[in-house]
Amino acid sequence: MTTAAPAKTETLLAVRDLVVEFGGRGRPTFRAVDGVSFDVRPGQTVGLVGESGCGKSVTSLAIMGLLPKRGNKVAGSATYDGTDLLTLDDREMRDHRGRDIAMIFQDPLSSLNPVVSIGVQVAEVLQRHRGMKKSTAIAESRDLLDQVGIPDPARRLKEYPHQLSGGMRQRALIAMALACKPRLLIADEPTTALDVTIQAQILNLLKELVVDSGTALIMITHDLGVVAGLCDEVNVLYGGRIVETASRHEVFARPRHPYTTGLLGSIPRLDGSRSEQLAAIPGSVADNIPWTSGCAFAPRCSRALEVCRSEAPPLEQDPTAMEEHTLRCHNPNPAEGGEPA
Repeated sequence: MTTAAPAKTETLLAVRDLVVEFGGRGRPTFRAVDGVSFDVRPGQTVGLVGESGCGKSVTSLAIMGLLPKRGNKVAGSATYDGTDLLTLDDREMRDHRGRDIAMIFQDPLSSLNPVVSIGVQVAEVLQRHRGMKKSTAIAESRDLLDQVGIPDPARRLKEYPHQLSGGMRQRALIAMALACKPRLLIADEPTTALDVTIQAQILNLLKELVVDSGTALIMITHDLGVVAGLCDEVNVLYGGRIVETASRHEVFARPRHPYTTGLLGSIPRLDGSRSEQLAAIPGSVADNIPWTSGCAFAPRCSRALEVCRSEAPPLEQDPTAMEEHTLRCHNPNPAEGGEPA
């Protein structure tokens, strides 16, 4: 049975002006996420892209209600199917997590309980959210492990996380995330610790999931190779703000923000067209200025103007684009693309 394609206007998750601040109570505050907004539709894969420290993972943890209650402040809204997740209490959020929204974390070894067998951990999700008896949940867990490509699933059910390879641990996490057939899946760097062969298998698995079930996927990554093979829409983050948003094809064909161009310029090419040394973005994420004072990327940007260090650029529609393409830059690359920052 083929699932009808969702209407383009249908929105499953709408994040608006999300702000996450750490600190307070006499300590200086740090704004890790600063006014992030994006939409996710059923069956769509949306990428959150940027270097470590740009706010990608904090955004996902805020949406999932997994940030510590003390020492931080979360504002804005994250409306899932008409319900603002940020207004729910712990009990209400626990009902949504696993059942409607699931998350795959970056490090499966630290995400899985080391003293509980894989079968019990997967079965707990089914017992908690689908009310299954333990025997039924264990049988379903075996089917889930088989579905995500774990060989000999009946034996693996009885094994512990340290007995599985990195790829199998990540597949077990995906099985737990899929247990209740969530409508929204958040994957936080799910292939970082895996070798390239296993990376490709995990990404193909996620791609099939989205196509077959209509599940929406938020892919958090710093790897634009992952974006090229998986994402429909790309949000590039820097300093806690989105600096460019466009479709995957538009971002790769016409990157307008110097930061996006810099990320693309640092990727090795296999077609032989780039024989010169890879272009690196100078400095690090720590080399920025507050958005309240100007563009956070200005200290690292070769296209920075005087206004970039005194006035923060707004996020605006690119007037040269034939489709929706927004960017936050006073001096973007030429419309046909530009040199890496």
